[in-house]
Amino acid sequence: MTFFRCVLTTSTILAVAGYGGVAQAAALSDAQTPSGKSQAHKAASSGKTLKGRAGAAAQQPVGTAPAGRTVVSLSLSQGLPEVVTVSALRRPVRADDVGSSVTVVTDEQLATQQRRTLPDILARQPGLNVVRSGGFGGTTSIFMRGSNANDVKVRIDGMDINDGSSADNSFDAGQFVTDGIGSIEILRGPQSGLYGADAMAGVIDINTKQGEGRFKPFVRIEGGSYGTFNQAFGASGSTGRFHYNVVLSHYRTDGFHEIPRYIDRYNEANRAQRRAGDRNDNRSANVKLGYDVTHNFDLGLTARLIQANYHTFTSYDDVFTPYNGDQLIRDQNTQNEAVVRGTAHLSSFGGMFDQVLGLGYMTNRRRYMQDGSYADGEPAMTDPYYYRSTRLKVDWHGTVDLRKYGTLLVGAEHFHDTIDVSTSDPTEPMHTTAGMDTTAGYGQYEGNWNRILYGAANVRYDSNSRYGNHVTWRVAPAIHVPNTGTIIKASAGSGFHAPSLYQLFVNQRGAGWGEEGNPNLKAETMIGYDVGVEQKLLHDKLHFGATWYDNKVRNLIQSSSYVLPVAGSAWGDYIYSYGNVGHARMYGVEAFLDWKALDTLSFALNYTWTHARDTENNAPLQRRPQHKFNFNTTWSPVKDFTLSGNILYTSGWRDYPLVGENYCSTCGKGHGYFTIDLTAHYKINRYISVFARADNLLNRQYEDPIGYLQPGRAGYGGFTLNY
Repeated sequence: MTFFRCVLTTSTILAVAGYGGVAQAAALSDAQTPSGKSQAHKAASSGKTLKGRAGAAAQQPVGTAPAGRTVVSLSLSQGLPEVVTVSALRRPVRADDVGSSVTVVTDEQLATQQRRTLPDILARQPGLNVVRSGGFGGTTSIFMRGSNANDVKVRIDGMDINDGSSADNSFDAGQFVTDGIGSIEILRGPQSGLYGADAMAGVIDINTKQGEGRFKPFVRIEGGSYGTFNQAFGASGSTGRFHYNVVLSHYRTDGFHEIPRYIDRYNEANRAQRRAGDRNDNRSANVKLGYDVTHNFDLGLTARLIQANYHTFTSYDDVFTPYNGDQLIRDQNTQNEAVVRGTAHLSSFGGMFDQVLGLGYMTNRRRYMQDGSYADGEPAMTDPYYYRSTRLKVDWHGTVDLRKYGTLLVGAEHFHDTIDVSTSDPTEPMHTTAGMDTTAGYGQYEGNWNRILYGAANVRYDSNSRYGNHVTWRVAPAIHVPNTGTIIKASAGSGFHAPSLYQLFVNQRGAGWGEEGNPNLKAETMIGYDVGVEQKLLHDKLHFGATWYDNKVRNLIQSSSYVLPVAGSAWGDYIYSYGNVGHARMYGVEAFLDWKALDTLSFALNYTWTHARDTENNAPLQRRPQHKFNFNTTWSPVKDFTLSGNILYTSGWRDYPLVGENYCSTCGKGHGYFTIDLTAHYKINRYISVFARADNLLNRQYEDPIGYLQPGRAGYGGFTLNY
């Protein structure tokens, strides 16, 4: 169910979804064009338009445009524009017509709210809790509907980008900037029926914006608090059959001291240690290219590159001891990531059969090192840790338009994943290499009956060389109550999260301790459902709704330990490993309200209530706030001048304490907080725009997670040059 409606303009939908130049706009409806001419829909992962026929059962008709491209059709309305989702069914449909819970964030929202990083914009969305260890560049986890962060699959332009070398196969959004992004779709609830492993809680689908029209270069310069200096430049457009969008960016911040005062005092920090801050340097590139070979065959290429260095000074390497004399121990984290995917799209049989063949490759290399010495003169580390992962993906899917009988989707995927984790530190050597292969096939049927009942059902089979075979499914109906503006939605499905290669095969020994993988781990499994209602009033200017969700997880993978006897030692070695020992239940409510009060004034708010507990001992799950509220307003008092304000409230949560006498995963209590952010943007002329923003306007001092302060009051400003 759609809980949070995002404003989409015609140009946004066309550019983001991969549709060509805008030739015209007509009504988004369920009817076939009177002429019966070929209409089209886009495959979710192709990054390009699919040209097909929209029969009576189709949910997304589109118009035609030159050069073999097609356009989404929208009606001119004084109300809130239609929301179009691609990821819910792997082709563009109206969000009103799918039972899945989906939020769509557009490039216009990213620009208006001036959110430069992925964690900043995701923190404002319903059903998500974003936890970042410190400032920009710190390790970032995304929790969805109370599930673990590794239960969320993240994709960019059809390529899965969860980090296989991480301990739990989760996605770290800390270094992900939003330049070049056209849309972000957030699918909540089990999605393994279409997307396979790790889509147990949901999917975050990121799409690069497609170039169109004339050559449009730009340069953006921004500076502000904490030594921030950001630069971005690029160009987009199309010429003949070729279209392009290239964005390069450099983000630098000197950061702030992220360690709370009470921890500094507990560790007897000196003045220099109390003032040391983190520092981040990020260079990113985002590229999307396409070429129309013929009127029904096109090629596409997307790439995202990240090179980042994050330095931070830590004051509590060991929570049981104070600082190590007068020394500063600096953590250095280096990340190099490349994600590349090429696609070939063919429309056959007069547009009745659309198919996409994709080939993607991802490599992620991380390096971790500690500089400095302990009080006794021993170096903190003598050799870095290296974490390397690769992923090769080959995929195909085809969409068959059955006209009045609906639409059939079939697809297949193959993944080859590898990791290489190592360190040559003589005190704790490690070298773990492993790989696995996954082959999957899936199918989906969708249709509507009398434009009242819309429905989709899918099933998927995954075969993995390490953890076995899994069958997952999902059904999602939506009922439009005639002449009322009421939509009743529901969905139910299954999901699974695969054990990571690290959890299966890691092997490391240190002084008095060790870590061992468990090759017998099973996949975590989930059954979940949601049901809700939405209402449209005031000629579609007011939308509101609420949804109840309930998810149950079995075979949770959790860390465990045992003592390994050692000859000549009275204590033995503590060995850490992993096992399927947990069960959990997460349920709650998500609600939204969007109101277009005037053509120049709009309001959007969402609320999430989450109850997440371990059913073995009824303990609350770590870092899951029970209440979260976000309010956003956008106002354009005069032409070319836009103001935006945002209020985010997060209630308290349970966490791991860093000081005190009790040490367990939920012994600490995080304090709730709220922040107020303001942004302003003014377009001086067609060439120059200026902007400014103030974050955490009331200078709230808060930790999230415990032990890591978040930025206080901060101001930023800059300009953009366009041609």
